[in-house]
Amino acid sequence: MAGRYNENPFAEEANVNPFANGGAARGPTVNIPLDSSKDLKKKEKELQVREADLIRREQEVKRREEALAGAGVVLEKRNWPPFLPIIHHDIANEIPIHLQKIQYVAFTTLLGLAGCIIWNIIATAGVWFKAGDVGAFFLSLLYLLGIPAAYSLWYRPLYRAMRTDSALNFGWFFLSYAIHIVFCVLAAVAPPFVFRDRSMAYSTSLALDSSLLKQ
Repeated sequence: MAGRYNENPFAEEANVNPFANGGAARGPTVNIPLDSSKDLKKKEKELQVREADLIRREQEVKRREEALAGAGVVLEKRNWPPFLPIIHHDIANEIPIHLQKIQYVAFTTLLGLAGCIIWNIIATAGVWFKAGDVGAFFLSLLYLLGIPAAYSLWYRPLYRAMRTDSALNFGWFFLSYAIHIVFCVLAAVAPPFVFRDRSMAYSTSLALDSSLLKQ
């Protein structure tokens, strides 16, 4: 009995070396090939070629920009209005300080023109609904072309003249703006021998009043 109890039940496990053959839990060795010095030199050379190509392209773009600037051509990025940029407009950074007030007045004039044309469309629409004169309404829509025309013919030349002190742009501005003033005076008076179809707001209001009096 005593001999049986003296036996070590863990004798077999005690004789096992857990670190024999590198350990049973260790998996097969994975050989990860390292880039040779030849491959590293090849990749380094490719990077140098790409870098040199990028530098060359940057120099080419810079050269073209300098050539355009020397020829008087200014690259302009559209930035106004902010929600839908359609024109380039940056008075604070491009117009000399002593001329900025004049430029802002001109820009306000352009915006006022746009507001008047839109109001004219609303007025002729009222005549259309009240008196059935649809022709005046559709004709007033054509006056929307006056907004880009005013911008191209007198506001943009003034902007460039202020920025570059160009006598040619100043001359074109004065000529175009004079014609614009004459048109605005005629539109405000709306004489019947010029605007017979009541496509302007003033003549439209007279037509609307007369139609209401007849009713």
